[in-house]
Amino acid sequence: GAEGSTLMSYFSKNQIQALKPKITFNTLRDLQCPVLQSNELQGKPDESCSTEELFEWLGAVLNQVSLDNKSSSFLSTYCCPQPNTIVEKAFLCTITGFIIPEKIIQLLEQLCSYFGEPKLACWLTLTVHGFADSPVSWRESEHGFHKGGENLYNFVIFRNLDYWLQMAVGTNDDCPP
Repeated sequence: GAEGSTLMSYFSKNQIQALKPKITFNTLRDLQCPVLQSNELQGKPDESCSTEELFEWLGAVLNQVSLDNKSSSFLSTYCCPQPNTIVEKAFLCTITGFIIPEKIIQLLEQLCSYFGEPKLACWLTLTVHGFADSPVSWRESEHGFHKGGENLYNFVIFRNLDYWLQMAVGTNDDCPP
């Protein structure tokens, strides 16, 4: 209707254009990965890692932090939690841009279908970062983007299709219901 043509003229008049998400692919070789058990959220010594250890490790991998625990010109080091295993080849796909919830659900379903055929991977993960300055928040609280802007969730999907859902929000944000 008339509203649609007015909206389109606004976009064209102000030189606003639609952008497609940027997709990058990386193959990580000989990656140390934590050993996980779907029914062990707290982990067990010498058997499996906890959800917190996985979350920290995943942040290091996504930010391309070295996992070799060797100091050089910096003060801190990081290594993969114990127990861990070496994965010969891991695949990392990063999609940057505005992605609607329906597409995220579609990605999650595609990842779950990965286990439909026998595969070597015991688990896989999907991490969704919201924009730091997103106006979206849970419940009645304003999103605390001036304090850090944390706004993400992570699915860890196991071969038996059990999953973990991890969420991180800022210190002034309410947790989702």
